[in-house]
Amino acid sequence: MRVVSREVEPPANDRPLALPPRRRRRRWLGVAIACVAGAAAATFAIRHYANALPSVDRDTIWTGTVVRGPLDLSIQGPGTLVPEEIRWISAPMAGRVVRVLAQPGALVKADTVLVELENPDAELAALDADRQVAAAKVALTTLAASLDGQVLAQESTVQSLESDHAMAEHRATIDADMHDKGVVAALDADESKGKSEQLHGRVDFEKKRLGALQRGQAAQLRAAQDQIARLQQLADFRHKQLEELKLVAGADGVLQELPLQPGQSVAAGAPCAKIVKPERLKAVLRVPEIAAKDVTIGLHATIDTRSGTVEGTVSRVDPAAENGTVKIDVALPAELPKGARPDLNVDGVVELEKTGDILHVGRPATGDSHATTTAWKIVGSEAVRVPVTFGRASIKDIEVTGGLSAGDQIILSDMSRFDGRDRVRLK
Repeated sequence: MRVVSREVEPPANDRPLALPPRRRRRRWLGVAIACVAGAAAATFAIRHYANALPSVDRDTIWTGTVVRGPLDLSIQGPGTLVPEEIRWISAPMAGRVVRVLAQPGALVKADTVLVELENPDAELAALDADRQVAAAKVALTTLAASLDGQVLAQESTVQSLESDHAMAEHRATIDADMHDKGVVAALDADESKGKSEQLHGRVDFEKKRLGALQRGQAAQLRAAQDQIARLQQLADFRHKQLEELKLVAGADGVLQELPLQPGQSVAAGAPCAKIVKPERLKAVLRVPEIAAKDVTIGLHATIDTRSGTVEGTVSRVDPAAENGTVKIDVALPAELPKGARPDLNVDGVVELEKTGDILHVGRPATGDSHATTTAWKIVGSEAVRVPVTFGRASIKDIEVTGGLSAGDQIILSDMSRFDGRDRVRLK
């Protein structure tokens, strides 16, 4: 049986009604207008929110008013208490630690032995120096004996010649007298006289030799004695080096540092101990280098030791800066608050000067002295960023040299979160 399919047409009532062309154009035009309006609204909204001013609550910020009047200029900086007298004990030569006889914190006298070192080479050098001194003394004794023998022999020669000369002179006198009486011939008398004169010349010559020997003996003995003295000085120096291996404090005070242990090797010149006098302390403050140029010797300073304050005077300003700060020494009185000790952290305030009638305002969070920056000036319900030049500064206030006038209000709080903005709205 063969099945034949054919499409069945829907009833006339179920067929979609086709819109007229005019109505279709109106509907598409409305859709297009709606899309354009939506896009315009979105663009407007994006621009509005992008250009909207950020806001900040007035209760969460600090403000300051520019005023005109005198200003007490001062700078503040942290620091430490440092002993005025510090003595470092260093090793005179390389050695090995034998004994440590004191510990940090101990009271020491000038002759207190802190550490004992040993150096075999130094000990050997001292023994060799002693040997050289002993050998030189033996050589001096031998030389003196030899020279004495030579001098004695020469003195004996001189005495013998003097005796012969005396006899010859006596004989010449007798022969001359006998010649005058006609007993002795003239030739014999002249011979006796010549022999006397010859012996007289030999006596003078041998006396000169004796004098030369005595002077030479004295010179050789002095040279030998000088050599012994030099060798003795060298030996004393070697023994002094050995004695210096016993490191002594050298001054009364407190042993603050001694980082050595028995058996440890120490290089020549290495610091081994630190002696301080805790009763005389000074404060070393670190102040910003930009403000240090206003600090001079003799300025008044106040040091807070956490257990009390003490007045002092600036005694030294470091000529070089280090890590953006300059060190300032403040001389302190002998009497300090209880608890003051070396290396104690303190805070100091140095009073610079009292200015005349100037513009000044509270120091903003980002305001540095002698610098040009920007500040947030309050204008109505907004804060506007304006360029400002600051001058000298104290702890809380800073001089205004340009950009602001008396009565202007600025924001002192940190406004770095609004970097890139020139205006903010105040709520």
